Amino acid sequence: MLSSLSKKRGQVLLLSLILLAALACREERANPDPQSQSFAIDQTQERGPLVVHVRVDANSISIAETLLLQFEATLSPGYTLEMPRIDGVLRQFGILDWDNLRDRLDDQDNVVKTSQYRLEPFLSGTHEIPSFLFRFADVNDPDRTYTLETDPIEIEVTSLLGEERENLTIADIDDVVEMPRPPWPWWVWLIIALVLIAALLVTAYWLWLRSRPAKAVRIFKSAHEIAYERLRRLVDRQLIENQRVKEFYEHISTILRHYIEDRFDLRAPEQTTEEFLSDLKQSRALAPADKESLEHFLAHCDLVKFAKHHPDQHQIQDTFDLAKAFVEKTQSESRMIDITDRVQRQASQEGAA
Repeated sequence: MLSSLSKKRGQVLLLSLILLAALACREERANPDPQSQSFAIDQTQERGPLVVHVRVDANSISIAETLLLQFEATLSPGYTLEMPRIDGVLRQFGILDWDNLRDRLDDQDNVVKTSQYRLEPFLSGTHEIPSFLFRFADVNDPDRTYTLETDPIEIEVTSLLGEERENLTIADIDDVVEMPRPPWPWWVWLIIALVLIAALLVTAYWLWLRSRPAKAVRIFKSAHEIAYERLRRLVDRQLIENQRVKEFYEHISTILRHYIEDRFDLRAPEQTTEEFLSDLKQSRALAPADKESLEHFLAHCDLVKFAKHHPDQHQIQDTFDLAKAFVEKTQSESRMIDITDRVQRQASQEGAA
């Protein structure tokens, strides 16, 4: 009986070691060495004990791509540093994700602080990542602070529609040789079996946690956040690339109408264009210039949807840019939308699919 108990303890210990190794590998992949990143622009500035690198991984991206912005500050011992905040500073880019990497020491025992941000562009064109202010002070004289200001960086954001898209071809791979696969040793199969058992145990535990009653949490988002998510999903559907122009206009018109309803409490989705524009003239929610821009946008969409108008590529891009610019200009955090029911319906539809 003691031998059987010792054998079970050994199996549990082996399984625990495998799980710890897998978690360690996952953490290493989730926190890569910032020096291993490849950057197209590396701007360096220095003042006294502080050296700052501002890096971006590309100087030109499409409107459907993202940009990595990284700050690396190296500070001599005996000083404190305040890293800059970028929320509210960037005008033409949104922040998708951010990460403050773990502080480290270089060869001279200087403290190295690293922060990086994943950005997405709002509009096509040439946009500027503005200058940022780093503040530092001597620990022996904390009331006297010094600053280092970086230079702005220009980023080119290209349109959704590439001019040479139809001429692109993919060449075949020549001289492919299939290599013989050696048989796997028995211990590989043993590890696979142990990993599968561990995965089953973790899955069972996760299902047990999901079966427990959870507290109801309401989800709120601003109207412009909801609109940006819908515009991103519209781009991902690639309707223009598949020549489904009318469907593209129907969706972008619906997205802007729902944004107006969420942002200004105007019943735009349920009304015809004529009814909505008539009510809009009586409303004080929008400035006259915004009303004129919105009227132009809806009239152009109706031409494509009902009058069989065939817009060219520049008109399509201008329509998309006009929608994003309208959302950006009128966005506000003062009115938050309860989207709990929408999220639950979407989760139910995905589960049924």
